[in-house]
Amino acid sequence: MSASTLYALGAIGLWASLASLGTALAHLPPFLLTGISLTIGSLLSAPLVLRDRSAWKVPLRTLALGVYGLFGFHFLLFIALRNAPPVEANLVNYLWPLLMVVLAPLLLPGMTLRPLHVAAALLGFAGAAMAILGAGGGGQTSATPSTLSNDWRSHWGFLPALGSAFIWASYSLWTRRVPAFPTAAIGLFGLVSGLLSLACHAVLETTPGLAVADGLLLLACGLGPLGAAFYLWDLALKHGDARQIGILSYITPLASTAMLLVVTDRPLSWRIALAAALIIAAAVMGSRARS
Repeated sequence: MSASTLYALGAIGLWASLASLGTALAHLPPFLLTGISLTIGSLLSAPLVLRDRSAWKVPLRTLALGVYGLFGFHFLLFIALRNAPPVEANLVNYLWPLLMVVLAPLLLPGMTLRPLHVAAALLGFAGAAMAILGAGGGGQTSATPSTLSNDWRSHWGFLPALGSAFIWASYSLWTRRVPAFPTAAIGLFGLVSGLLSLACHAVLETTPGLAVADGLLLLACGLGPLGAAFYLWDLALKHGDARQIGILSYITPLASTAMLLVVTDRPLSWRIALAAALIIAAAVMGSRARS
């Protein structure tokens, strides 16, 4: 197994825990959660910056793109996980591999949208619809299915989930249109995004009391899915075939959803299983429809 594959699998394994950690920390304000976690993750680049002081010297446009991706994606994801059933919201968020295929002709020059792309898009959104329809009957204990289906808030939460998918897809594509940057610059993206989140928290939110368990979960979130995963992913893309690595990313929704089902003590309903299968099948189909 190549080094790039190991890097990619490491990132995927860490990302699989993000939804579960976000759900466990759902009682914290989203700006606070995002800010602390991203700031912790940025510290992982300190050894790289100490060895090369120019590692964080990137164009403003590149920095803006990094903040757009890291801050925007995670903030919307955490909002989604607390305003919609977490398993279904997590599945909708994982439309981002499919959106990368659909948006590529719009955001990158020289690419076209072929019939197989359209078929993959329809299949993926069918999976998202199945996830949303399954929100009313998937093992919720605090309300009946009929109550959930009539509660607009449980459906509103899918909008930020879709928004997070769009942001990560567009960020991933736009990184190909900016000058190449070192892996250590990911730490700069995380630090600026984290400080921006904490500033928003200071203005818009109330700081709650933090238990020891909260601190440990925040540390795990910052060091793992909001920290090391980004560096590993960047290394994988720099040292391997992006097409093969992209296909590996379709493992993430399966692993993430399975972990979330265990954490939330929910059974694997046929709707959730079918939604996951549709989304993953769509992403694989889209990856094979090349220009």
